Amino acid sequence: FPRFLTLGCHCDSGQLCYHWLRLVLSPCDFADLSYAQRPDSLSVPPAEPRLWTTQRDGEVKLRMEESGLAAEPALTVNQMFVSTVERYGEYTALRWKEGDQQKSLKYKDYYQTCRTAAKSFLKLGLERYHGVGILGFNSVEWFVTDIGAILAGGFAVGIYTTNSPEACQYVAENSKANIIVVENHKQLQKILQIEDKLPHLKAIVQYKDELKEKRPNLYTWAEFLELGRDEPDAPLDAIIASQKPNQCCSLIYTSGTTGQPKGVMLSHDNLTWTAYSTSKHVNLTAASQAQEVVVSYLPLSHIAAQMVDIWITMKIGGVTYFAQPDALKGSLVDTLKEARPTAFMGVPRVWEKMQEKMKAVGAKSSTVRRKVAAWAKDVGLRTNLTPGSAPVSYHIAKKLVFKKVRKALGLDRCTKCYTGAAPITKDTLEFFLSLNIPLCELYGMSESSGPHTISRHDAFRLTSCGIELPGCKTKLHNKDEEGNGEICFWGRHIFMGYLNMPDKTEEALDAEGWLHSGDLGKQDENGFLFITGRIKELIITAGGENIPPVPIEDAVKEAVPLISNAMLIGDKRKFLSMLLTIKCQVNPDTGDPQDELTPEAVELCRQLGSKAVRVSEIAGGRDPAVNAAIQEGIKRVNENSTSNAQRIQKWVILDRDFSVGGGELGE
Repeated sequence: FPRFLTLGCHCDSGQLCYHWLRLVLSPCDFADLSYAQRPDSLSVPPAEPRLWTTQRDGEVKLRMEESGLAAEPALTVNQMFVSTVERYGEYTALRWKEGDQQKSLKYKDYYQTCRTAAKSFLKLGLERYHGVGILGFNSVEWFVTDIGAILAGGFAVGIYTTNSPEACQYVAENSKANIIVVENHKQLQKILQIEDKLPHLKAIVQYKDELKEKRPNLYTWAEFLELGRDEPDAPLDAIIASQKPNQCCSLIYTSGTTGQPKGVMLSHDNLTWTAYSTSKHVNLTAASQAQEVVVSYLPLSHIAAQMVDIWITMKIGGVTYFAQPDALKGSLVDTLKEARPTAFMGVPRVWEKMQEKMKAVGAKSSTVRRKVAAWAKDVGLRTNLTPGSAPVSYHIAKKLVFKKVRKALGLDRCTKCYTGAAPITKDTLEFFLSLNIPLCELYGMSESSGPHTISRHDAFRLTSCGIELPGCKTKLHNKDEEGNGEICFWGRHIFMGYLNMPDKTEEALDAEGWLHSGDLGKQDENGFLFITGRIKELIITAGGENIPPVPIEDAVKEAVPLISNAMLIGDKRKFLSMLLTIKCQVNPDTGDPQDELTPEAVELCRQLGSKAVRVSEIAGGRDPAVNAAIQEGIKRVNENSTSNAQRIQKWVILDRDFSVGGGELGE
């Protein structure tokens, strides 16, 4: 009888299964097993969890090391939060503005509010390993919902605010959401449209504005918190005590540009350890010395914003200051001036918009001011790119220009400026570097809990994404003769798996557990990582030449600053062609490109001898001066190409820029 047990299988959850026993034992033999003490009486040790799982109640083997940061004890979210409250309970955790009034919440009150929310979720019927959907802009309520859901044993599930009702339905259904928390009436309408298609949904909570109508199982934020206020602590404490660091607590849904979104399962340890490792890597200050301040404005449905705004800041006892919902439409700089962050994360488009605004303001300055600014930027760029002590001219430029620029941007206290989530141009990096604002690039994925490599001021290479976090490893798979290979990750930040998608999980993780990013990159002799393209983006010409398009596209944008987007075409073709778009104004509400050129583009046209103020005056080769400048820029790029196959033979200027609404870009 014991020999048949060797045929037992170990399923995803790590529990001993008796599938094979049914094949070798008679029904009455199998019935006898119920009287045995399984598995102790059979001397069978419990199965070791695997490195991945796709089951919502599954556990994974943590990628612990024997020394260093990867050997740190594993913590649940509750354990990390309690540790912070014990040390920094009286410190401010969250700050925001209501009208003209500044409001704040201390860490001890923040934690208690999250516990109250957790008890309210349990009162509403939140089941273990079921989702709590969050649909709205960054706020105290967003954070409390996220953490409260985790404490109550559910999954925190951020939903993109731009999602259609159908897209919301998929995420809610996939995560088995029992409760959905929405910001306002607009987001509520999406959920009400699909409510009858969500069998697991038990309640909806609206956290901003008054309810326009009363419905069963629809609550205001105040009503929701009141549900749990007088509930006993014991049931919640029992759930918290049962949680393990290697269990799932959060789901991040990929944007789904290729098929349905995938639910990235992140464990407690993924969040708490990544927060710890990142804070150590970038030398963030613990609150006992000086509180770090960050501004929360990027979408929290992305792991990058969650990791910075919620988890890293919690780990070090920092302050998170909430921006206004119209932050990306123009109010962000006002918030930065109020908050004066010590660390700031911006996606490339945020930095580009700042660059465009400063260039537009500079273009209207007096001749003397423009000359002083140009001199200072030249000094700033040379000094920041040259190792060694700074010349006297740098200190003069710092006093005359750099300090004033930082103050105008609200970055006068900011010692750490980051960019990530998408490629940034060398032109933008050099622009800010010339103003003594080094932008440290970071690189990672939802599947790596956010960051994998980060640049630092003391470990910086222009256009590099830096070196990996302590306790993590990088491998370049299938390297070519130039050293380019697929970037693979290893570490405690690697996700558990895609919820209910074993095939997709096995595509992402190889047999040894390395996460394959799909990105191409190379490392220099000091381990600095440079991204060179995407495997799926590789162009294979009719002649069989493999061409990475990104470096060529970036080179064209650098050579011709008037260009906003460049797209190389040449797969299965005899030669390369390029689609170009011109920098234009964007509708702040819809994100749709307009016909009017940006102020910077108008100024560039004037320098080229063109009078154009609209894209329609340039598109399709209508402006000879602009055409000549683009042809000259492409000629310079072609002269630096590594082979004739990599030269651009034809190009065209499109009538409008790429956008999500136009269908050229994904979210």
